[in-house]
Amino acid sequence: MGEDVVTPNPFHARAAVEYDLTPNGEDLNRYAWHPFVDGWTVAKAGVAPIAVEVPHDAMISEARQPDAPSGYNGAYFPGGLYVYRKRWTMSGVEPDERIVLRFEGISRVSTVTVNGIRLGGSSNAYRELEIDITDVLRLGDENEIEVVADTREQPSGRWYLGSGLHRPISLQARNPISLGTHGVRIQTTSIGSPATVEVDIAFANVEREGVRIDVVITDTEGEGEVAHAHTTTDGTSSRLTLAVPRPRLWSAEKPHLYHCRVTLRTGDRIVDAQEHRIGLRIISVDAHHGLRVNDIPVLLRGANIHHDNGIIGSVALPAAEIRRATLLKQNGFNAIRSAHNPLSRAMIDACDEVGLYVIDETTDVWWNPKTAFDDSSRFMDDWHADLEALVLRDRNRASVIMISISNENSETTSRAGIELARTMRNLVHALDGTRPVTAGVNLTINALGKRGAEPPVKGGDVPSPMSSTAFNVFMHFAGPVMKAVAVTPAADHATRGIFDVLDVAGYNYGANRWRRDAKAHPARIVLGTEEKPGDIAAVWALVETLPNVIGDFVWAGWDYMGETGIGHWTYGTRFSWLMKAYPHLTSGSGSLDITGVPGAVALLSQAAWGTEQRPQIAVRPLDISGKSVAKAAWRASDAITSWSWQGRDGERAHVEVYSCSEEVDLLLNGEKIGTRKAGAEHGFMARFQIPYRPGELVAIGRTPGVRPLEGQLRSAQGPLRLVLSVDRTAFTADGGDLAYVNIEIADADGIVESLADDLVTVSIDGPATLAGFGSGAPATEESFADDRHRTYYGRALAVLRATRDPGFVTLTATSRRHGSASTEIRFF
Repeated sequence: MGEDVVTPNPFHARAAVEYDLTPNGEDLNRYAWHPFVDGWTVAKAGVAPIAVEVPHDAMISEARQPDAPSGYNGAYFPGGLYVYRKRWTMSGVEPDERIVLRFEGISRVSTVTVNGIRLGGSSNAYRELEIDITDVLRLGDENEIEVVADTREQPSGRWYLGSGLHRPISLQARNPISLGTHGVRIQTTSIGSPATVEVDIAFANVEREGVRIDVVITDTEGEGEVAHAHTTTDGTSSRLTLAVPRPRLWSAEKPHLYHCRVTLRTGDRIVDAQEHRIGLRIISVDAHHGLRVNDIPVLLRGANIHHDNGIIGSVALPAAEIRRATLLKQNGFNAIRSAHNPLSRAMIDACDEVGLYVIDETTDVWWNPKTAFDDSSRFMDDWHADLEALVLRDRNRASVIMISISNENSETTSRAGIELARTMRNLVHALDGTRPVTAGVNLTINALGKRGAEPPVKGGDVPSPMSSTAFNVFMHFAGPVMKAVAVTPAADHATRGIFDVLDVAGYNYGANRWRRDAKAHPARIVLGTEEKPGDIAAVWALVETLPNVIGDFVWAGWDYMGETGIGHWTYGTRFSWLMKAYPHLTSGSGSLDITGVPGAVALLSQAAWGTEQRPQIAVRPLDISGKSVAKAAWRASDAITSWSWQGRDGERAHVEVYSCSEEVDLLLNGEKIGTRKAGAEHGFMARFQIPYRPGELVAIGRTPGVRPLEGQLRSAQGPLRLVLSVDRTAFTADGGDLAYVNIEIADADGIVESLADDLVTVSIDGPATLAGFGSGAPATEESFADDRHRTYYGRALAVLRATRDPGFVTLTATSRRHGSASTEIRFF
């Protein structure tokens, strides 16, 4: 284990968790995956263990340092070696059953030991790991598990990865007759009335016993059973076809879901059962009709997202993921791309439920390294298993419509890379066959980065091609040059091979050659897999015009930790490096910040997409709008949605109105300031400069023949105070539910004051813990694990995590200058 593993045995710090699997009649849940998330402790070398609930990110509470080896990639968090332990007992296990643990993700290099026997591990933070623990179990006695998560080698990626058991763990009992993990494949083959659903079942059956297979589809909204089929076999596979009358189809616009239950019986005994939540839908894509879902044309309004959940770190909890999916949907997005690793199961659940199309991506690196300790060294050995695991996990999911096999890999310029991509595409088609394959290909990287295009000889040095990070720096200082390179014959030559292999050609920062390529490569289906947020107006016009272009994904939809400062403007100077030094924390490129607050880029996108018809107003912050500024390539505007700037009367305010109307009137306190052109021909934005005066700022969008539309902002009036609001009303005492509490400095009407920031301390009374407390500040030395944090432009966010004890929880926030406020939350 190494000298730095904690030697004091911490197991008796927590009671052993009991798992009783005794059959209970027709118990369909006996063979389900059971949560294995409670009763854990975690310790770092030399530090006493603490009790935690999994999922858990051990890194988020660590002190950031300017000299941390993760640097700007990992947001200056340190690495570490973390030891998780748990005690448990098991009963009710049948003599012929196997017991399996599933780890959905361990960051990053892991080893798993049960009762002193090392059973496995992984060096991939995102690939699921299944371990059969049957042969080392002590039935009827205490068992001990130890998981070591090692993130000492930094940087291990181009963004914040977190550390530890950041995704759930589950336990399953398996009979000799078992569906295993991926034994059920569900496919909608027609969407008429009735719709047709094919269910392929594969299972272990070594003794060739007679098995009855039942498949039942039920409606999740209370309509009960809608389809049922069964068969018997003494083999190991079968296919059943079910007809669903009056189907309610799944799409991002109407994400209706069904349950599909598959049960295996021998005689009267259930030997295995699985539940799958499914959506009835079909997809098709071609260069003439674009993307169609259920035969209806769809354009993807996409958000690139990383895996971290902001102030709570990299933990993948359902409440966090569904909140993120919901806020993205509310801000006009209808799709996400999982840049650049597989999504959590919880996030796919959220996309199924909320209605977001998903491009699930397997990796950021191939064999060329992008950071010193990334996954490139293991790629050639592990890519097949990684990709297979992703496809098999996702193939029954309604929201997942495409698989991505890479991101900005210059290896795709070589014959070896192109053939590898072909092999990967063929594997996806063999395992699934219904989802197209894409990849994020950067035309400039491919045109300029041919070194390192061949796989390295084992033990040999890897040449350094132009990497994604190098491209980011290059683009920051030479954006026009990048655009010029993208349209050269060299860029076409360097990408033609990979694009011919892919079902959908993913262009990273290459929209300026879409029109040209539509003529040169008429059969090519094109997707903007990454574009800068400020380019959405021009890019979306191409998406709507060119039939072979099926959508565009902005970088980034949701802000993230790491790649610090690529979207943050620097004030008081005309020059700034792309990556920002400590204490910068986030990338700053998100349409929504890490707390979920949308910025000006989100308003621009909504206007360009037409998802918001009303004009929306944003204002450059008056505390810095008069200063010189070094802008950033990945942020088009630093404006925020506020007209409350105390103490700045008379100062020049830079007002931006985002509108799809042809022109916009701006009024302040009922007085007309002026009229500016807006709409598509003017980039969906009208700019005004006016002296700041408190009151009401109103924008009226006008288009001939269309009713005028109005948007407004108001200033805070009267005394300011802390105002608390909770994101929802019903919470579960399950150890993992989250309550998001907005903490704002506002007036009696809830109008937030942007320039009255204050230090706030929070306290919790009742059965909950503080999962995170922070703000969207781009640079801070504060910790999300502390109970004190300063607001940022009047806002902060506290996240409470449920325990397993029901009851009332009171969160109290106390500020230095704005008093205190409390809110009560009940966990059932």
